[in-house]
Amino acid sequence: MSGTPTAATRCRREAGAGANRWVVLVVLCVSLLLVAVDATVLHVAVPAVTEDLKPSAIELLWIVDAYPLVCASLLILFGTLGDRVGRRRVLLLGYGLFGVASGLAALADNPQVLIAARALLGVGGAMIMPATLSILRQIFPDRRERALAIGIWSAVAAVGAAVGPLLGGFLLEHFWWGSVFLINIPLMLVSLPVGRLLLPESTGDRDGPWDVVGALMAAVGLFGVVLAVKRLGTGELPFDPWTALALLVGGGLLTAFVRRQRRRTHPLVDLRMFGRPAFSTSVGCIVLAMLALVGLELIAAQYLQLVLGLSPLETGLRLLPLTIAAMAAGLVGANLLRRFGPRRMVSLGFCLTAFAVVLLTAMGRHDNAGLLLAGFVLLGFGLETTLFGAYESMLSEAPASSAGGAAAIGETSYQLGAGIGIALLGSVMNAAYAPGLSSVPGVPASASAAAGHSLGEAYEVAGRLGGPSGEALRRAARESFVHGLHVTLLVSAGLLILGAVMALRLPRMMDCAAGAQADVPSPREATAHVPESVSG
Repeated sequence: MSGTPTAATRCRREAGAGANRWVVLVVLCVSLLLVAVDATVLHVAVPAVTEDLKPSAIELLWIVDAYPLVCASLLILFGTLGDRVGRRRVLLLGYGLFGVASGLAALADNPQVLIAARALLGVGGAMIMPATLSILRQIFPDRRERALAIGIWSAVAAVGAAVGPLLGGFLLEHFWWGSVFLINIPLMLVSLPVGRLLLPESTGDRDGPWDVVGALMAAVGLFGVVLAVKRLGTGELPFDPWTALALLVGGGLLTAFVRRQRRRTHPLVDLRMFGRPAFSTSVGCIVLAMLALVGLELIAAQYLQLVLGLSPLETGLRLLPLTIAAMAAGLVGANLLRRFGPRRMVSLGFCLTAFAVVLLTAMGRHDNAGLLLAGFVLLGFGLETTLFGAYESMLSEAPASSAGGAAAIGETSYQLGAGIGIALLGSVMNAAYAPGLSSVPGVPASASAAAGHSLGEAYEVAGRLGGPSGEALRRAARESFVHGLHVTLLVSAGLLILGAVMALRLPRMMDCAAGAQADVPSPREATAHVPESVSG
């Protein structure tokens, strides 16, 4: 049977036919895995770093936060720069910088060098993250195939987040703390030549000059906002001078950035994308999903260790089903999206996650392994289903020429949602936890006030008090923490239901034909975008 090839078929041929696209996807997933692992691998190494480098409290905070803070701030800058100068070029530069920064971090002999190295890693991560997603958008113009590719991409992200602490723990048992960074170098040495050989080069709309001033405004503005959110997440008050200054400067610069983009003929970020209900709703769903859930992981880890008394390794193993379920959701996400469509998939994902959160309110002072297993599996599957549907809809709504900017917006939304979630749910947790310790019989008011800061501090105070009063304080702190956990879970469930309602603005079904037609490049563009290894 003969006939005219469909738009999707032409797109596949022009973007690099056959297995080449899937080989490119493997290279992109390796890039993502490195960045995802590096975001969490340091967490288990903090005690060893503290013992060796003797950082101050402020320096230790910057050692941990420099990477995510710098990375989140520069996503829009490098995402849009990739649209302008070439996404592969930015990605390969990110590889090189990531490798150099990893070596610098591994050999750091003082806190200042390690902070600088972590900041450089953040720059490299900001170059890599949006580039991988925008190249994926370019090489999979057929929406059905792209949905499968995004599912694999998101499953790899889940693996990286889980592997980081486990890999870090293994390395620390056999080597010094710098080994958690040194493992990046051989992988980057392989990724650079392989990426140059296999990855296609692509750009967006090159009309008009790149808005350097706008890019810097976005970077500094995001830095200020993310810094303020992180300070709030560590318990700082909103009216703390440094927190308020960071929020005001960051918010002011972002407001000025938006106004500037609206006035420009060739804006850095095409804000008209937000006028599309599917795009703006997808971004909102990403923020809300992360806002509702990231803080819960931290609180769950505290519950497992401080209330149930599990070791860090046991805690990681208990949380592992959440990651496995998220991987499974990523791998079956394309089929779910075709069957249910974006609207029902994202909305049902929010509802499933809300159900899991409500189920976990049955957690008490005693271990219930079956309940935790069921709750974490449903939580991981529901969350990944939600994020998969939202990311896929967001990328499909964005023009291929703005893929880098769209990917950067998605990643920035993810980071901001995570930061706001830690601050918001942490505040809810503290507000529900502290009152239960205000009047413990036999415990001085000063000790009760100190114990109200956190469960860990309550245990320290109880240990110093000793005797019946110390035991009473320890028991009251455990009960207050469990109560605060239940309140936090219910608030999170409310946010998730709000997300389910918001998702009703998404399209009912996947519109594959329209997306394929819109993304068909001209023969000249197609030739420019095919990698040399494919074109001959």
